[in-house]
Amino acid sequence: MKSKIAIALLVIAAQQVSAQQNNPQQRDTTSSKNVETVIIDGYVKKNSPTVNRMPLKAIENSQVFSSIDRVALENQQITTVDDGFRNVVGLQKMWNASNRSGDGGSYVNLRGFVTNNSLRDGYVAPVTSSMDAINVEKIEVLKGPSATLFGTNATSYGGVINRVTKKPYEEIGGRIGVYAGSFNYYRVEADVNSPLTDNKSLLFRLNTAYTNTGTFQIADAKNQYFAVAPSLTWRVNDRLDINLEYEHFENRTIGEQSIFFKFSPSDYGYNDMHELVDGTGLQYRESYIGKGLYNNGRTSNLFATAHYHISDRVQSTTAVNKAFNRSNGFNPFFYITTEGVREDGTRFGQLGLSQSDQSTLNSHQDIFQIQQNFNFDWKFGEMRNRLVVGGDYMRTNNRQFFYSTEMRFVPFTGGDYGAFNKDFANSYYDNLRNNNAFPGFPLIDDLDTYSVYASNVLTIIPGLNVMASLRYEKNNFLGGNVYNAPAEAYNQAGWSPKFGAVYEIVKDKFSVFANYQNSFTSNGYFVADTLGTIQLSKPETANQWEGGLKADLLKGRINASLSYYDITVSNSLQGAGVAASSGVFVQNQLGKRVSRGVELEVNAYLVKGFTVVGGVSYNDSKITETTDASVLGRRPTTGAAPWLANFYATYNFLDGPLNGLAFGVGANHAGAVKIFNSTAGVFELPKYTVFNANAYYDYKKMRFGIRVDNLTNERYWIGYSTANAQPTRSIIGNVAYRF
Repeated sequence: MKSKIAIALLVIAAQQVSAQQNNPQQRDTTSSKNVETVIIDGYVKKNSPTVNRMPLKAIENSQVFSSIDRVALENQQITTVDDGFRNVVGLQKMWNASNRSGDGGSYVNLRGFVTNNSLRDGYVAPVTSSMDAINVEKIEVLKGPSATLFGTNATSYGGVINRVTKKPYEEIGGRIGVYAGSFNYYRVEADVNSPLTDNKSLLFRLNTAYTNTGTFQIADAKNQYFAVAPSLTWRVNDRLDINLEYEHFENRTIGEQSIFFKFSPSDYGYNDMHELVDGTGLQYRESYIGKGLYNNGRTSNLFATAHYHISDRVQSTTAVNKAFNRSNGFNPFFYITTEGVREDGTRFGQLGLSQSDQSTLNSHQDIFQIQQNFNFDWKFGEMRNRLVVGGDYMRTNNRQFFYSTEMRFVPFTGGDYGAFNKDFANSYYDNLRNNNAFPGFPLIDDLDTYSVYASNVLTIIPGLNVMASLRYEKNNFLGGNVYNAPAEAYNQAGWSPKFGAVYEIVKDKFSVFANYQNSFTSNGYFVADTLGTIQLSKPETANQWEGGLKADLLKGRINASLSYYDITVSNSLQGAGVAASSGVFVQNQLGKRVSRGVELEVNAYLVKGFTVVGGVSYNDSKITETTDASVLGRRPTTGAAPWLANFYATYNFLDGPLNGLAFGVGANHAGAVKIFNSTAGVFELPKYTVFNANAYYDYKKMRFGIRVDNLTNERYWIGYSTANAQPTRSIIGNVAYRF
């Protein structure tokens, strides 16, 4: 059905092509500009009004952020937001999307802390599946605690991810593309724009894509991803613009080889996943999953935004959004364990996998948000003052139901892995139901969040900007049910200040900056012991101090930042195993944790047609106060790799007989990740370096491209205290037509 819808939408796009041929004006910004200017803007320019909810140049911003433009995504032939993250310095993916309502989106690590992609154009809009990039104009990643402007529910202490979406423009134009490649991958996509009235007061844009693919472990998986995102802009008059936007993601996917651990494999002499695979026969390209274990996920987000220019110095922005996440189906996963366990808890028999599942049934999460901002911009002589004042209300409703169990043990080699399939799982659950032992548990809760905030940037003298910001946020938990235990209502509130200063040593070229950022988090209830006891956590608090240098050189052709940060977190939650009675994760509320590090990012257009983007980061994260002496002074197991590095170099032939041809090559390096790290044992996901490459040729309005991921066929794993094998080498070709 989704493929038929996608084909129909491509027909609409073709009709727009015909209309465009009768109206040959300048269209999309990419085709209307000089190619060299487009490259510079797409790879180097980093100014953004959405980062601070006010117009502020990157060099005068006291906070560090990264941005990945649509031009870079298209040139690298990237089709998902997750793949776009490879361009962000200091970011490491920890978990691919599982489609589950509420927590099914991908997870990444920034500055030693786990976060996910939950902001859209600055408003809360989580997508609990693999996120298509078809409607993305830019990916922005703000570093450090960012609750002051964006709230505690959508941010982590390491940073926040915001996707800026495409908006309608004044001309008929767009792009149609088809892709095909490894693991039975194929995709069709369309981006179609058109004014709806002669005076261009009403503008419309439609982005849509359909992808069907296998995996490197299950070539015939037929995972399906469908995305459609229409947007409408109504220019009511010279002062008022109204934007209406909708996005819908629908996916049907089978789980990846996600391995959890009941004990550290170091108990058996294995220090990392390479040793475990080589020593036991655990098969990297075997999914250990049979047929039919699909999960169905759906996200629908609706947005309405009104921009009203009260005067040249005052602007009002009113935004209302509604986010829906739904999921049904299986979520297979595995435990590394032994063939048997005695009554005293000792293990016996060979090592192998426990084939397990955690399904969702009619699970959904709904979010409603309304936000009002006022922007002021005025001068006192040579001093300029920029101020944003706002208020926000958000309601979150969770109605999730999980059922989970371990089903069968299989050895690493020689087992009948396909027997773990849809029919077997349904029969297993039916048998548990018939014996009144069905392992289901609900997560039911309602949360009201009220916030007010203000952020002010004062330019005291040209080149010297001082920021002062403050947020008050109150979380009213209305009660519910957590893992079959009643959860009483509670209120938690806090203040989140932010201060910063930037001095441009050379105006618009070189600056020194410093900031202080604070955040708190209401983590709510957690499972405190292996009996499944539920406790209310204390609010977490985080404080960051940061300083560094920024440069914007050669008329914007080189953009760089170097920073040092120090983050201290109190009352944080840390994983401590699995509750035997419910199968859910046990956590401890630690006393204190620190995360310090250095980040260097460079985006450069060095010579005509040649760009390089990349950087390196080092993070030292430690647990400094805890009742668990076995982890004191050690890196948290969710802290990701200490060393991260990335680069991507592209050369475009802009003249001569090869004009239109471009080549790109890049790499991502991550150090080893300790997913067990205590005096009882250490076990790692090994360090890795993954190379990617692409090439394309532009001929008139056509583009012919090829993309190669994991060029050297590296075996590597990512994990959120887990080991998830990542794809081997893949090759994808594509053809696109721009009009």
